[in-house]
Amino acid sequence: MKRLLFALISLVSSCTFAFANGEKAEIDSLLQVLDKTIAKRAVYITEKEQKIDGIKRRLQREQSLEKRFHLNNELIAEYQSFICDSALAYINRNIQLANELNNKEFIDESRLRLAFVLSISGLFTQAFEIFDTIEFDQLPHHLKVYYCWGYIRYNENLIKYTDNPKYDRVHFEAISRCRDTLMNLLGKDSDMYLKEKSFRLKAEGEFEKSAEIQLALFKNEPVDSHGYAMSAMGLSMIHKALGNQLLQEKYLLLAAITDVRLAVKENESLLNLAMYLHGKGAVDRAYNYIQAALKDANFYNSRFRNAVIARTQPIIEATYLAKIEQQRRNLRSYALAISVFLIVLIVTLYFLYKQIKTVSRARRNLNTINGQLIATNHRLDEANLIRERYIGYYINQCAVYLDKLDEFRKNVSRKIKAGQLDELQKLSASTTTLEKDAHELYTDFDSTFLEVYPDFVAEFNALLREDERYVLKKNQLNTELRIFALIRLGITDVNQIATFLRYSIQTIYNYKSKVKGKAATDPDHFEENVKKLGAFPVG
Repeated sequence: MKRLLFALISLVSSCTFAFANGEKAEIDSLLQVLDKTIAKRAVYITEKEQKIDGIKRRLQREQSLEKRFHLNNELIAEYQSFICDSALAYINRNIQLANELNNKEFIDESRLRLAFVLSISGLFTQAFEIFDTIEFDQLPHHLKVYYCWGYIRYNENLIKYTDNPKYDRVHFEAISRCRDTLMNLLGKDSDMYLKEKSFRLKAEGEFEKSAEIQLALFKNEPVDSHGYAMSAMGLSMIHKALGNQLLQEKYLLLAAITDVRLAVKENESLLNLAMYLHGKGAVDRAYNYIQAALKDANFYNSRFRNAVIARTQPIIEATYLAKIEQQRRNLRSYALAISVFLIVLIVTLYFLYKQIKTVSRARRNLNTINGQLIATNHRLDEANLIRERYIGYYINQCAVYLDKLDEFRKNVSRKIKAGQLDELQKLSASTTTLEKDAHELYTDFDSTFLEVYPDFVAEFNALLREDERYVLKKNQLNTELRIFALIRLGITDVNQIATFLRYSIQTIYNYKSKVKGKAATDPDHFEENVKKLGAFPVG
């Protein structure tokens, strides 16, 4: 049972929530429609004026006084909610025509129209004088109905105009008496009877019943008609009393949209809507709508409507200006905050820039160090290669010379044992073997060096003038090339070079000077340039 109850509550809550969301979406849509409609007010005014001009053209062609009277009534009907002064002017013309026709019914009808227009324009004293001088009992039935209807509207407007509860009771009593009389004059199935019954129920606090009648009448009214706007306004007031704000706003919007489309300048829908939205906190729209209502009142020239708006418009305008001022203060605060943020950002960017420069400098230094390390590694690789090649070469040479030395020793020992002293003397005095060994040493040196530095000679020649360049014979180095080959291997001591090549120190200096004299450029740094020849590629 509890689960069923919970499910029902959840279902009702969901439906209520969905309905509220639907109503809110409809109101948002109606607000947008009203904004667009107000923006097109000039179009609707033009349409209204064209309709009035059409009636005026018919009036100009009409000669019959009675028909002119009825055409004037059409103009009065158009003007009485459009331009007050024009309505009054045509009413006065009809009073003259009625007197010319000596038609008392026309005179009373025109005076009742005059009283109604005077009451909605704010001339309540003049309107009361007319009501007071008309003999109600002498009026025909339809004018009695019009009298009661006009007198009710007169008192309703007077309540709004005075806005003083002290005097409201008198006017409410007058409305109640006049409404009872009016309802007795009307058929119970007529729309006017039902409207007045709805108003009476509302005055008695029977809001639900009043809303039911008013809603049925509203549904029967043609859209974009004055009756449609009046019914929507009535429904809005009833829902206000019921506390249903969504429906109050909805029907207020429908009334306002219709009034603007019909170019009704004597209306209270925009004013009431502005007041409602102001209370709701929608300050921007409240300000726009109260300004539109004020323009309508000025266009209509209604003292009554201007007086009512004057009580509300300063409040809404003050709230609107306060909001604008608050927005300005907020804007200044935002501007200040943004300025501080920009300063912090600039300072941060400055330090970031400094850090980037530091990092870039460190990266460049690191790249330089890396380059140096790579070059050092290359030199180490090169040195390792040279060491491997030359260590292997000299180990082999040592083994060869040890074998030769041992063979020489054995040869000497045999000759001694054989007593071949002359042969032994010749052997020790001969340099042939030494020259042969030296030649083999240099040949092996050249071969090993060129194996390590295959492009040495070509690069060395590039340092010399074209006509002074060397050409290898049988892939062997000459003395000058061997000197600089030793320098390339890192042997820069002249004594060591002289010992290895079996020359005097001066001879080595002479060879070096001779080669430097052949340099194409920069002879002072010739040896440094030679040390770079045949270097391993970096990377």
